[in-house]
Amino acid sequence: MWRRADIGVAGRYALPVTDLPPTQRETEKPPLMARLGAAGPLAIASAVLPIIGSLVLFANADAVRDLLKAQGSLGWALFALGFCVLSGLALLPTYAQSGMAGYIFGLALGAPAAVLGCVGGSLIGYVVARAASGDRVVRVIDEHPKWRAIREALVGERHSFWRLTGTVTLLRLPPNSPFAMTNLALAATRVPLRVYLLGTAVGIAPRTVLAAYIGSGIRESFSSDAWNAAVPKWVYFGGIGLAIVVVVILGQIAAKAVEKIGRNGVTADDQASLRG
Repeated sequence: MWRRADIGVAGRYALPVTDLPPTQRETEKPPLMARLGAAGPLAIASAVLPIIGSLVLFANADAVRDLLKAQGSLGWALFALGFCVLSGLALLPTYAQSGMAGYIFGLALGAPAAVLGCVGGSLIGYVVARAASGDRVVRVIDEHPKWRAIREALVGERHSFWRLTGTVTLLRLPPNSPFAMTNLALAATRVPLRVYLLGTAVGIAPRTVLAAYIGSGIRESFSSDAWNAAVPKWVYFGGIGLAIVVVVILGQIAAKAVEKIGRNGVTADDQASLRG
C-alpha cells in the first residue's frame, strides 16, 4: 500500500527501501568502516595515539625517571610492566619508551626491560586486536580475490612455521615500522600467536636495543630535542633503506601472487565474491 512518507522530491510515489527486490538489497553493502567494526576505529587510534603519547612522555620524562629511581629495584619491574601496557594499548610508541629505558637504567638493564616491554606489549596488542576485529578484516579481504591472494602469499595458513616467522620478522625489523599498526594488521589477518610472538621478538630486538643504547647516551634531560640530537644520522638513513628492502621483498611476493591469479583466471568463488 502506498504511503505518503514515500513521496519523492519530484512528487512521485516511490517504493520504500524494504520493498526493493531481494537481489538488489543483497548487493548493497554497508560502508567499509561499518564492515570492519571496531577494527576501523582501532586502526585510527593506533596511528594517532602514539604520536600524542610521545609528546606527553617527552614532556614528563625527567619526572618519570625520578619516580622510578626512587623505587629502587622495583622501578625496573614497574617500568617493564608499564611499557607492556602502554605499548600494547597503543598509548606510547616503543622507540620513545626504549630510549627512556636506556636513559633511566643504562644499556645493561634498560635494553632487557625494553625488549620485554615490546614483546609483552605485542601480546596485549594481539589480544585487543583479535577481540576487536574478529573475522571481519579477513572477510573484507576475502571479498577481493587479489587481496586474498596477497594475504595467503604472505601469511596464509599453508605456509610453514618458519616461513611465517620470517615474514613477521621482516615486518618488525625496520626502526620506522609502526608497532601498534603492525600488531593490528598481523592479529586481524589471523597470524598464529606463537609465530607472531617469535617473529616479533627476533625482529624488534635489534631496533629496541639500539634505541636503549641511544637513550643511555643522553645525560642531561630526555626531551625530544635531546633525542633527535642523540640519534645518529645513519640510523635514519639505515631505517629508510631497511624499510625499502622489506617493502621490495614483500612486494615481490605479493606481485607474484597477483600474477598467478591473472594466469590461472578467477575461480567461481572469486567471481561470486566480486559480485557480492
